Amino acid sequence: MSAHGHDRSTAAARSRSVLVITLALTGVTMVVEFVAGLWTASLALVADAGHMLTDATALALALIATWLASRPPTPAKTYGYYRAEILAALANALLLFGVAGSILVEAWHRLQAPVAVLAGPMAVVAAFGLGMNLVAAWLLHHGARDSLTIRAAYLEVLSDALSSLAALAAAAVLVLTGWTRADAVASGVIVLLILPRTWSLLRQAVNVLLEGTPPHLSLSEIERAMSDVVGVRRVHDLHVWTLTSGREAMSAHVVVEDVRESERLLASLHAVLHAHFGIDHTTIQLETAPPEVLQIKAPQA
Repeated sequence: MSAHGHDRSTAAARSRSVLVITLALTGVTMVVEFVAGLWTASLALVADAGHMLTDATALALALIATWLASRPPTPAKTYGYYRAEILAALANALLLFGVAGSILVEAWHRLQAPVAVLAGPMAVVAAFGLGMNLVAAWLLHHGARDSLTIRAAYLEVLSDALSSLAALAAAAVLVLTGWTRADAVASGVIVLLILPRTWSLLRQAVNVLLEGTPPHLSLSEIERAMSDVVGVRRVHDLHVWTLTSGREAMSAHVVVEDVRESERLLASLHAVLHAHFGIDHTTIQLETAPPEVLQIKAPQA
C-alpha cells in the first residue's frame, strides 16, 4: 500500500474511533435525560433527549456510511448496501417528527395546566447533558478541520449543547422563581431546534430514494464541463443521482468527433467529473452521431 493510501486509511480509522466515542457519550446522555425527564416530570429534559436522538442518529448514519462503503457489492446487491443508510435516515426523520409533535402537544397542555417539576434534579441532569456535549465537541474539534463527516457531527453536537443550555436555563428559572411554565417553554424552544434539521433529513432521504439530482450539483454545469473536453460535440441523456451520502453516480450519452479516441476521451471525461464534481461512479456511452429519429416513409402509389 502506498504512503498516501495508508494515510487515508489511518485518517478514516481515526475518524471512526472518534465517532464511536462521541456516539457512546451521546447515547448515554440521551438515556439519562429521558429517564430523568420522566422522573422529574421535566418536558424540557425529554425534549433535549429527543434532540440528542437526532445527534445520535447523525453519528450512527455516518458510521454506517463508512462501514457500508467498505463492503463489496454482490451479484444480488450490485450497488452494495449503500441505500440502507438512506432508509435508516428516512425512518429516523419520521420518528423524530412524531416525537417533536407529541412534545409540542404536551407543552401546550402544560402551558394551560402547569405540572410540578423537580427543579433541583432537573438542573443537575441538564448540567450533565451540557457537560457531555462540550466533551463531545472537544473530541470532534480537531478532526472537524479535515473531515466533512466529523465537521457535520461537530456542528450537531454544538447545536445540542444549545438545547441542553435551554433546559438548564429553565431549571434555573424554576429554582429561582418557581415559574413552572418555564419547563414547557424550554421544551418548545428545543423542538424548534429539532424540526428544521429533521425536515432537511427527510427531504434529503426522499430525494435520494427518488434518484433526484443531488442539490449541490448542477446538471448544466456538468454538461458544460463535459462538452468542453476536446473531441466532444455534445452531451445528452445526462442523469446524476446519489447512491448514499457523499457518493454520487452519473450516466450520459456523449457525441464525439472520433470514437476511435475512446480511451483518451473516457479518461478525460472521468478526470473532469472527478476533479470538478467529485463523481467517480460513471457510465458513459460514446456515439459518433446523435441518435436520429426514424422516419417512416409513406408508400408510393
